[in-house]
Amino acid sequence: MASKRLTIPQRKEIFQDLVATQDSGSNVRKSYEAITEKYEITENQLKQIEEEGLDKEWPPLCEVAV
Repeated sequence: MASKRLTIPQRKEIFQDLVATQDSGSNVRKSYEAITEKYEITENQLKQIEEEGLDKEWPPLCEVAV
C-alpha cells in the first residue's frame, strides 16, 4: 500500500479515532488493523500519526477530564 499525504486535520481525526478505538477496549494490534483499514493508510503512517499526536497532545489528550 502506498503512503498517501495527509493534512493535519486528517491526521488529528485518525489519531482521535485510534485513541477512541483503544479506549473502547480494543488491544493495540486490533486497533491498528482497524484504523489502517478504515483510513487506507500504512501501519508506518499510523505509528507516525500516533507519535505526533502524543507529542503535540492532540485531542482527546488535551481535553480536561471532568
